[in-house]
Amino acid sequence: MGNPLRERTIRQLQPGDTFCFSRRFSQEETHAFGDLTRDYNPVHYDSRWTRSKGFKGRICHGLLVGGMICEFGGQVGWLATGMNFRFLHPVYFDDTIQCKITLTRLEKTGRAEAKAEFTNQDGRQVALAAMTGRLPLEDEKKLLNQMVQEGD
Repeated sequence: MGNPLRERTIRQLQPGDTFCFSRRFSQEETHAFGDLTRDYNPVHYDSRWTRSKGFKGRICHGLLVGGMICEFGGQVGWLATGMNFRFLHPVYFDDTIQCKITLTRLEKTGRAEAKAEFTNQDGRQVALAAMTGRLPLEDEKKLLNQMVQEGD
């Protein structure tokens, strides 16, 4: 079985194309992210602290959730040049988040823009992102095609 995102990139991406991913964020993943980034903010670790901030429980790191855009970028060969996030509502441990990415602009040079919307299992929008980057050009698409043919 091939890689559907890479195959779609090889065929041709266009403005308006959308991509959706979902995942559940566990306490273990959140703490591992904290260890990797050294972000030990008490809102991720201590229930007393989160209650003092008005949250109902400990929350995931915003950039861990925002990192869902990397699934899209990594599969289509997007080389990021900019990312801007707005965190609207907390994401709690064991929440399931859907990330919907929409290509909003694509130039012949490969320069591209996209937006991302992050929604929790209750349908509440928890974050937004705007991204700029570069998508593969024709020669790079040929390489992606070889990679897909080799089982990537």
